[in-house]
Amino acid sequence: MNLQRFAVFLCVVGLPNLLLGHDALSSKTAKVNGVKIYYRISQNDKPPLLLLHAFASSGDHTWNRRLRARLSQRYRLIIPDLRGHGRSTNPTKSFTHRQAAEDIYGLLDHLGIRRFKAIGVSTGGMTLLHMATKSPDRVETMVLVSATHYFPATARKIMARSTPNVLQKQAGWDDASMGKIHFRGAEQIRLLRRQFHHFHRSYADMNFTRPLLGTIKARTLIMHGDQDPLFPIAIPVAMHSAIPASSLWIVPSAGHIPFVDSRGKANKLVPFAERSLLFLSK
Repeated sequence: MNLQRFAVFLCVVGLPNLLLGHDALSSKTAKVNGVKIYYRISQNDKPPLLLLHAFASSGDHTWNRRLRARLSQRYRLIIPDLRGHGRSTNPTKSFTHRQAAEDIYGLLDHLGIRRFKAIGVSTGGMTLLHMATKSPDRVETMVLVSATHYFPATARKIMARSTPNVLQKQAGWDDASMGKIHFRGAEQIRLLRRQFHHFHRSYADMNFTRPLLGTIKARTLIMHGDQDPLFPIAIPVAMHSAIPASSLWIVPSAGHIPFVDSRGKANKLVPFAERSLLFLSK
């Protein structure tokens, strides 16, 4: 699989905004852990649903209007930009999923939200793994999409050869595409490229043992494409085996973002939303 196609899978390039009109979401910023976290939140009193985006994406980019509209029929959506992504700051210039989890708990504390349900895509799902193991009683139900409990050799090889210069030339990682998602200038974009590349040297951040995964109390749906180039199918199978109250959904003929096809079309978005809602509402 070439890097151009991989960029489509990773960044969820081309998710269409098919539903026009007002989202009924407020845009706000909260300062937590020395970072200004930008987030959008529904204007209703329904149960909270946290939506966490993929790496090099943002809340609005991963969670398009069509999906937000469907989920907001039942939930109060909280959609943050992780540190250094979208409109959020990152003065430390570093990114770990563990720190992202601390940031999001800080945001939820700021909002007075104790227990919640959540969906996380890729980096968003890995952030949820940290949240669900750090404070098991707070996460009620979660959907992990294309997440992993450790970086396997397949992912490290892709990350190692995805240098900033290489990524800059790929669809979805070029300045023009990333400038439509991240709004804090060229340095923010360059930093995200460097951070993704440096993941191939990261071992402490994503390093969940089977006993640690076994402490997760949240009902968990693990959704994974059977052709994910980053995280082979053995990974979701292992997580399903280790997480007590988990279900496994392997999506056939799907890559790293299983509701997006190889052309960047979100043709599996509706079944993803409906199955997620069914699982979350049980």
